[in-house]
Amino acid sequence: MENELVLKFENPTPLRYGENSHQAAVFYRDPNCSEASLANAKQLHGKELSFNNIVDADAALEMAREFHDTPCVVIVKHMNPCGLATGKTLAEAFEAAWAGDPVSAYGSVIAVSEKVDLKTAERLKGRFVEILLAPAFDEDALEFLRRKSKDIRLLEVGKIEAPKPGKVYKHVIGGMLVQDRDVGTWAKFECVTEAKFPQEKERLARFTWLVTKHTKSNAIVMGYEYAPGFFQVIGLGPGQPNRIDSNLRLCQPRVRDNAANMPLPEGYTRESFEKKIFGEVVMGSDAFFPFADNIEASAQAGVRYIVQPGGSVHDQDVIDACNKLGVAMVFTGMRHFRH
Repeated sequence: MENELVLKFENPTPLRYGENSHQAAVFYRDPNCSEASLANAKQLHGKELSFNNIVDADAALEMAREFHDTPCVVIVKHMNPCGLATGKTLAEAFEAAWAGDPVSAYGSVIAVSEKVDLKTAERLKGRFVEILLAPAFDEDALEFLRRKSKDIRLLEVGKIEAPKPGKVYKHVIGGMLVQDRDVGTWAKFECVTEAKFPQEKERLARFTWLVTKHTKSNAIVMGYEYAPGFFQVIGLGPGQPNRIDSNLRLCQPRVRDNAANMPLPEGYTRESFEKKIFGEVVMGSDAFFPFADNIEASAQAGVRYIVQPGGSVHDQDVIDACNKLGVAMVFTGMRHFRH
């Protein structure tokens, strides 16, 4: 640990205002940053970036890094992933991500993991988006988006890769907090319940865990395999003072809304189909469950698979509840608080 912290940022760009219109703001750039970032982004079209645009776009880009090796679309609102999906193509991932919460997606910031083609660009027709951030754009996609709106901000950031180790800083009045960048994901993937975690659910569990990592605490996320091998966020409960509200008041109602919008298969009632969907999701929690209430609440809805870090003095009570209810649960050994 050094006795003195000296940081250098340069090339200041005045912003129209800060987080609110009565706050002045400036964006300084790190001259040593070599990875895809807002500092290095090339703006190809649209209005100038605002303070909130930069913060949300940075959050979206951080999420996209986690899925850099697959077609992925991240839709961010107020730094939370209101939509996130992988797909066989970027256009397919876009539709699955948007379907996760189309109301919140209005006026969102979107980051994608691959070059934007025309089919993906056309998915934005009739949809209001603040920013589309991508490694690059095909010329016909760029032309379509420019014609679509004079205001949409199109940002080219270059190749998106996995997050790199480093330090991150948070200013508080009178001081600066410094910590390691949260590039870790899990220390283990250990099933701790009598009900075994099916191998065919592991990829969905890992997807859900990555999304949970980037959702504001207290976070409850439900991921769903909407097509073989491809996943979407179907329920999100971010940023609540307690985890049971994230689950019962936000995440579960979103799953119910999405299930209600899906075609009803033959032989199902809406109620039985909803139960089926809950039975297929994986639920993630960014930190341990101190009590069994979330286990009981999710199991009552039909959830059978859970991924969480573990580490509570009450872990055994939570495991016992899972065993009683037939729920399979994995411990990752790594918490991901996000304040």
